[in-house]
Amino acid sequence: MFNSTRNVFVSLCAGAAVAAGGAAIADDRGDWPRSITVGTASQGGTYYIYGSGWANMVGESLDINAGAEVTGGPVQNATLVQTGDHEFGMVTMGPALAAWEGESELAPGLEHTDIRAVFPMYQTAFSVITLEGSGIESMEDLDGKTVGIGPSGGTSDMYFPQFFEQLGLNVRTRNGGASDQVGQLQDGLIDAFAFAAGIPISAFSQAEAQTDVNIFSVTEDEQAQLLEAFPELAASTIPADAYQTLDDDIHAISIWNFAITHKDMPESLVYGVTKTVMENNDEMVQIHGASKETLPENWEVNDWLPFHPGAVRWFEENGYDIPDDLRG
Repeated sequence: MFNSTRNVFVSLCAGAAVAAGGAAIADDRGDWPRSITVGTASQGGTYYIYGSGWANMVGESLDINAGAEVTGGPVQNATLVQTGDHEFGMVTMGPALAAWEGESELAPGLEHTDIRAVFPMYQTAFSVITLEGSGIESMEDLDGKTVGIGPSGGTSDMYFPQFFEQLGLNVRTRNGGASDQVGQLQDGLIDAFAFAAGIPISAFSQAEAQTDVNIFSVTEDEQAQLLEAFPELAASTIPADAYQTLDDDIHAISIWNFAITHKDMPESLVYGVTKTVMENNDEMVQIHGASKETLPENWEVNDWLPFHPGAVRWFEENGYDIPDDLRG
């Protein structure tokens, strides 16, 4: 599961700053689990790289066995944390809100009110990759095509079908892991791969290194239309330097990601996790470029999910005032 990835990140995360962070955690670890698992998403996507990286950082810093697990993404991660099957997970805030309200597609009727925010991650941007020779260069060109939308239960699976419907497009969708669907695209089994992840998406970068591709998102008009229909999303930009294929910045829409845990997770453990990630951004950026947004001041983009008391403790010790209605 995680062991094959663990060694890749050890050299990035074993510095003195990280180790010092672990020394600051209270000695009372009697109520800690023997190990912690972080729910991520499919291999080839940002979640798996990012989640494996911070799990390894935490393991090194807190001297605990920590690993990342491949999952279906945010929808499944919310449920795995709610039920206690995973100690930590990573979610986009739209699927997390649906789960909180008992509207998860995976566990309909189950209000996921035991999940708690730990730290802000980054914005997930929605974008599409196609082969250059396909002639597909825009959302409009996807009409009548077969499009991969990532794993079942992921952010892409939740939103892209709704986007297509909102834009009046007739699109056949297929589910699968990010790496698998890039392979299907290259083999001609699907016409496009539409995915939501932190930029750059490793599967997109891998594809453009192997063949000529088009990478695009929404037009300015499509952006406005979708933001009106989905107020939980935000306008964003994919910079030209994110991919070799791009010549200019392109309009996009995005949604914020947060790390979550269960409300009953030990306070000292969650404090240690928060401290490790929030105080070592340089190491996080080495793991994935999207971590440039993994900054404590971005806690405020969360206006509904209560923070775990361990996270509240770290933020308040460092000058960030968490309002009463966001204390879990």
